[in-house]
Amino acid sequence: MNRIVVAGGGLAAARVCEQLRAKGHDGELLVLCAEPHPPYDRPPLTKAALLEERDTTLRTDFELLEADLRLGVAATGLAPDRDVVQTAEGEIPFSTLVIATGSAPVPLPGSGPQHVVRTAQDAARLRAGLRPGAHVVLAGASWIGGEVATAALRLGRRVTCVEPGPAPLSTALGDEVGALFLPWWSDVDLRLGVGVTEVTATGVRLGDGSHLTADVVVAGIGVRPQTDWLSGSGVEVDRGVVVDEHLRTTRPGVYAVGDVAARWSVRWNRHLRVEHWDDARTGPDVAAAVILGGDGGPEPLPVHDPVPYFWSDQFGHKIQYVGQHGAEDAVVVRGRGSAKWGAAWLAPDGTLNAHLSIDQPKQMIHARAAIDAGAKPDPESLADPDALL
Repeated sequence: MNRIVVAGGGLAAARVCEQLRAKGHDGELLVLCAEPHPPYDRPPLTKAALLEERDTTLRTDFELLEADLRLGVAATGLAPDRDVVQTAEGEIPFSTLVIATGSAPVPLPGSGPQHVVRTAQDAARLRAGLRPGAHVVLAGASWIGGEVATAALRLGRRVTCVEPGPAPLSTALGDEVGALFLPWWSDVDLRLGVGVTEVTATGVRLGDGSHLTADVVVAGIGVRPQTDWLSGSGVEVDRGVVVDEHLRTTRPGVYAVGDVAARWSVRWNRHLRVEHWDDARTGPDVAAAVILGGDGGPEPLPVHDPVPYFWSDQFGHKIQYVGQHGAEDAVVVRGRGSAKWGAAWLAPDGTLNAHLSIDQPKQMIHARAAIDAGAKPDPESLADPDALL
């Protein structure tokens, strides 16, 4: 048997199929897509798709690829002693398995109605809820929270955001950088330093005991990798499916790509779970090459260790972040007080680890190249946004 099974229905799954065929796989190719729709692009779901109905279906032609796309069929288990994926429709044997099941939003506690935004159905339900006069309460001034707030304000809705941290995006970028985003949220009733303890029938209860009435409640407090179905399978899971730099799991013949993968980074000397579109786009190229190249060839196996890249559109601005910063890194704000500002994170030895740019695409490109090259820019000159990295 020469059957490759892909468990997942997002960008990573679609790209795996494209790359496997492009690199010469002529055996069976089967895709288990839990949703009733073919794979589609998710980033627009919290942006333009909240303003109007949009078709974000990927251009992948599964029929042309001779891929058996099974819609509405989720992987529910992986046999520990046999190469078999379990589904509600029965067992599916494989010679190679690629895990691309992605992540699922973390819901808020409580029995009241709430929205998350991960699927096309989620976006459609939230779009329908953003009716005229609706009061929208967001839990989390996060990447998702900022994008949903932007869409709701553009529709003329009243928006309140509850954030446990001291500033928007402070969890992701730190308090100092997060504080620089505060002016963007001027049209939002932003409640800092308090979280949601319960979603009620009429709104949310906060940690200080108060209650906010809401027509729409949106949770933007994070995601978890969808790995429950791998329990007892022999595939190591630790805040994601643990893979090496070649995207191989701890079980032979099983690989993982995209949001669900906690991949080993040679560059940062630790496992990273990169929850972003760019990683799901590029990882399948390496996974397909490793799967088809095997371990015994004369050429070294390809490595997936790019400089992570992420973007977000919020309040009329484009945020672009490259790299990976840590708790010990020193942050330097670039162009403080100007409309087009940014930030750089330097490791203790001065190496540029990460960079944030606002409305400056060219600067992002330069920063990514500098991080890739292991640059050590002068910390004092970094405050000038035009200084070379």
